[in-house]
Amino acid sequence: MKNNLKLLGLGLLGGMLPLAVYMMMNTSPTSSHTDTVAMNSPKDIGAKNASIDFLSQFQTENFVEASENSLNSVVHVTTTVETTSFQRDIFSEFFYGPGAGGREFKQYGSGSGSGVIIAEDGYIVTNNHVIEDAKTIEVILNDNRKYDAVVIGTDPSTDLAVLKIKEKGLQAIPIGNSDEVRVGEWVLAVGNPFNLTSTVTAGIVSAKARNINIIKGRKNQSNVPIESFIQTDAAVNPGNSGGALVNTKGQLIGINTAIASRTGSYSGYSFAVPVNLVKKVMRDLIDYGVVQRGYLGVQIADITQEIKENNELKDTKGVFIAGVVEDGSAEKAGLKEGDVILKIGGKIVNSVASLQEEVGRRRPGDKVPVTIRNKKGQESVKEIVLRNKDGGTKLVSKEEVKKNSALGATFSELSSKEKKELNITNGVKIKSLNAGRLKSLGLKEGMTITKINNEVVQNVEQLTKKLNSSNRGVLLEIITENGSKEYVGFGL
Repeated sequence: MKNNLKLLGLGLLGGMLPLAVYMMMNTSPTSSHTDTVAMNSPKDIGAKNASIDFLSQFQTENFVEASENSLNSVVHVTTTVETTSFQRDIFSEFFYGPGAGGREFKQYGSGSGSGVIIAEDGYIVTNNHVIEDAKTIEVILNDNRKYDAVVIGTDPSTDLAVLKIKEKGLQAIPIGNSDEVRVGEWVLAVGNPFNLTSTVTAGIVSAKARNINIIKGRKNQSNVPIESFIQTDAAVNPGNSGGALVNTKGQLIGINTAIASRTGSYSGYSFAVPVNLVKKVMRDLIDYGVVQRGYLGVQIADITQEIKENNELKDTKGVFIAGVVEDGSAEKAGLKEGDVILKIGGKIVNSVASLQEEVGRRRPGDKVPVTIRNKKGQESVKEIVLRNKDGGTKLVSKEEVKKNSALGATFSELSSKEKKELNITNGVKIKSLNAGRLKSLGLKEGMTITKINNEVVQNVEQLTKKLNSSNRGVLLEIITENGSKEYVGFGL
């Protein structure tokens, strides 16, 4: 019996030994792993915290540096707006002639926004809508110095304007490169929202080459709008318009222009004109007083799935040519309806906005290599000579601009056909209207000025010379596009 129990005990022990070894072998790695995790967890967590702290410190230092580099280059722009209407006195005109006895009615308002110093001798870039219709413009620097500003030039197509104040030694902002801006990188918006001067907000770049059709919808917008905005989620509100969008180095990468909002205040999206386009526009306005804009001479569209299928395109890359202007730059270079534009120069373009931005940086007469894919799917490079709106390649000189413009308006001679349609023998047509006195009076493009101070207007140079040199009251006789006669009087 004892021997049998001994054998049973040895058997159980013999059976348990392999089980014990098995359990030790299989549990030890688990125990070892658990111990390792338990031992290393505080170290790992500490390493992650240190990494986060370092990143936070890195961002803070860069935001501070960027703010310090840009705050003194961003200014507060305030405006006074005066609109004038003229009520005719038919009874007095019957006895004493056109304009006699009429009364002026004036309405006053004010506005504010931001601007960015781009040159130490007083040049400032802002939005056109900030100074539109302004009678006076005042610029307030970050140190509270105040200056009267004059408008050097405006470009409604990009909603940009250049101002000038009489001062030297100003802190001009460093200029960056908007082509190098990447989605997801940190940016700062610097401006004066709600008249809160020198305000800095932070966000990231949410998208590039964004078209929101905001310029097209603005009043008196007859030019072709160019919208290729940098979209950010940095808080931008009314008053930020014309201010700086800067990178973490404090370099200007855009001019804050618009917000997407149902309320008029910030709701998550803001938009800035990219600085590479700003540079070209402001250089033109300073050098010529007008933007020298080149055109491809095509009607274009983003390639949707529907356009791809209807035209049997290879993919949705590029920009679709929906039409070609007769005798335009594209037609002369051999581009055809149905072709797809893949590149402008060396830049890939996959949207109307990005294509317009690339072309918008160039001038009439510039030769641009354009990569296209035709209906057969074959790719080729065509060299296109850009032309201006009138089909020419010549740049307009500052003297010519001055000769054809006054008080924010440009004028052109009437054709014989136009004179016949209006049943007149003389007059000058308003070709375009930018910020200035005539626009604030309610004049519109397409109107014809037939007399100034009861003197017959024979040509453009005669009219602009009188408007630019007059220092007293002016009375204009105007024929509207529907043929009715009106009188507008104002002081200078």
